[in-house]
Amino acid sequence: MQQPLHAQSEKEASLNRDLERLRKQLGILKSFLVAQPSGSTLVDFDLMTEEIISGVFGSSSPMVGTYDYAQIGEATGMVNLPQEAPEGVTHATERETLRQRQRVLEMCIGDLETRRAALARGERIQTTTGPRVADYMSTTVHFIHVDATLREVALLLRQQKIGSLLVKGVDHFIGSITETELSREVLVGGVDPSTTRVKTCMREPIISLESSDPVVEAVRLMKEKATRHLAVTDGGAIVGVISVSDILRYYSGVV
Repeated sequence: MQQPLHAQSEKEASLNRDLERLRKQLGILKSFLVAQPSGSTLVDFDLMTEEIISGVFGSSSPMVGTYDYAQIGEATGMVNLPQEAPEGVTHATERETLRQRQRVLEMCIGDLETRRAALARGERIQTTTGPRVADYMSTTVHFIHVDATLREVALLLRQQKIGSLLVKGVDHFIGSITETELSREVLVGGVDPSTTRVKTCMREPIISLESSDPVVEAVRLMKEKATRHLAVTDGGAIVGVISVSDILRYYSGVV
């Protein structure tokens, strides 16, 4: 059922106003990428942008959380830089947070353009939450048996050039183990990697999210659970893994 013409016209006008405001913010942001803004200027810009996004999509929208992550470089910050990182690295990180802001604004604009097109066709407007986990996850699931030794874990991690493994029991996955946990057990805990079994130091239960979840949900969950790797499920079955490196591909715009 189509909306009355006056209601449709009002919605279209509202969408156009919102698009204009977001495009204006995007234009300002692009100027920041050319000339590094002062701290106070960027703070004012972020406050205004947050207000606009919250007003357009609602304060509980994933778009708001995505912008929060972008402005503090949440994805970049997951990669622990040394406390005294070189000045060039710090500057590059600051520029990356600007590019992350840009991606969020472009995503917001794309969402509104989709809504406007649907409205013009007389279709029901549906909101979007940006790219999904399925778009960036790895479909290769590396795992090791629960009774394997830590030495076997280290060898497999090195061979596959990865940072984590799922742990498999008799017929299903029951936990995970990462390079960080392995180092902690061997170097700090002083255990013998040749005799210590995975089951004594694996992380359980498995931390996972659905392949249909937005990428920003993966960022939120990684931060909440203090992990760099998440299992990805589809209908309860594990179908892949998403890691910090995958999240960085999303924020850097590399598919």
